[in-house]
Amino acid sequence: GEVFDLAEADLVDDDDATGGGHAADHEDEQDEPLMSATSRESMRDNLATLALLAEPGAQPQIVRSGETSLEGMAREMLRPMLADWLDKNLPPMVEELVRQESAQPVADVRAPAETPDEEQWIKITVASGDTLSGLLQSRGVSAAQVHRLVTGDERLAELATIRPGDSLNISVDEAGELTSLRYSPSRVETVEATLEDGNWRVENVVREYQRRTRFAEATIDNSLFLAGHAAGMSDNLTMQLANIFGWDIDFVLDIRNGDRFRVLYEELYLDGEKVGEGEIIAAEFWNQGRHLTAYRYQTRDGDVSYFDSDGNSMRKEFIRTPVAFSRISSRFSTGRKHPILNKVRAHNGIDYAAPSGTPIKAAGKGKVIFAGVKGGYGNVLILKHGQRYSTLYAHMRGFAKGIRVGSRVNQSQTIGYVGASGLATGPHLHYEFRIDGVHRNPQTVPLPKASGIASSEKPQFRLQSSRLAAQMTMFAEAATLASSNVF
Repeated sequence: GEVFDLAEADLVDDDDATGGGHAADHEDEQDEPLMSATSRESMRDNLATLALLAEPGAQPQIVRSGETSLEGMAREMLRPMLADWLDKNLPPMVEELVRQESAQPVADVRAPAETPDEEQWIKITVASGDTLSGLLQSRGVSAAQVHRLVTGDERLAELATIRPGDSLNISVDEAGELTSLRYSPSRVETVEATLEDGNWRVENVVREYQRRTRFAEATIDNSLFLAGHAAGMSDNLTMQLANIFGWDIDFVLDIRNGDRFRVLYEELYLDGEKVGEGEIIAAEFWNQGRHLTAYRYQTRDGDVSYFDSDGNSMRKEFIRTPVAFSRISSRFSTGRKHPILNKVRAHNGIDYAAPSGTPIKAAGKGKVIFAGVKGGYGNVLILKHGQRYSTLYAHMRGFAKGIRVGSRVNQSQTIGYVGASGLATGPHLHYEFRIDGVHRNPQTVPLPKASGIASSEKPQFRLQSSRLAAQMTMFAEAATLASSNVF
């Protein structure tokens, strides 16, 4: 069913909705600007939806397994308030809509005459085997003009890689010179180029997505991804969820049956059609008795990240696991029998078994202080992170491009690839974590957090996170009611 999004802009004060409580005042304001057709259509839709929400007997609606629409929630939880509000405000709102409709000038139904500029636009659709040069030259544009076009701006250079099915519009003057061009690299972006005094002026026009908030929840009884599918989440959203909590939860080792999660996320629409998914805006995770929360927030500096309810960053200075692995082949131990040397010695790290060539990520932001061969460790990389921390990566097949002593790396940047160099029985990563030169267990060592919300921003963050928490609770309660068969 159709989902009704309650935006703040739709909630008006009584005075605003009724002209200060005097519907007759409209008669003295004949010079008020009239609404656009789009605004009137939106007003009609909102009035119809509000009336539907207040209608007795309407049923809440589950969009898909584990997901509740805002319409279903609003019908049951907001109907009493809406009914009272509509009794007071609906008549003057309808009166205003009627006034707007009756005051609109009669549209001219005759087809508009084409202007000379419109007649100059030529639409070109790219077919298999077509090139930009061939398409333009076949329409009278010289090779020199094509070259000047693709070298005039980096955004126009992308035209050289057009693919079958792409389309563009061009305008050519009477002398056969290309004067303007328009194409859309994506559904939300249009590039418009105009030739002015021999140079191309390029403008990007970006459409805004319509965003709708969705809710999903699930209990894990097999794997995180299967639970996500059961809740109607895509793999991309499930990966977002894992990345948000990945600094606190090892999603290979820590997940247990009975763990559960809730998420609020955005769906993206264009012209009423769903075209993708946006970001998770709030999430909760219950893992082995722990309750973790995360809220997406953009700081005044423009940085976007996830924070817990106290404003602490969900991100740590280090990721817990620097490689996607299938199993731990050897754990941190003060006394382990070496599989090749057949001697008992300390194993000061974790061995993660993974296919050869699996990318290895930097556990944190730092500097390369060693990159080379180190005895039985084979190919080794050592990163220094500030004054106290260092990490070591061994048995690598090789290093990533550009990785050398002195290189600076960012957290999660690929630094090399899993291998079996040195004394190794199979492909795996040997990973060590040191504080002040002392080896610590990478699985259990407390990881320092990244910086959180600045004190000056915490009031605004608390307001936003409280709203998201309340919205999460309302969705969850509506989902519980809908699944309890009480209606």
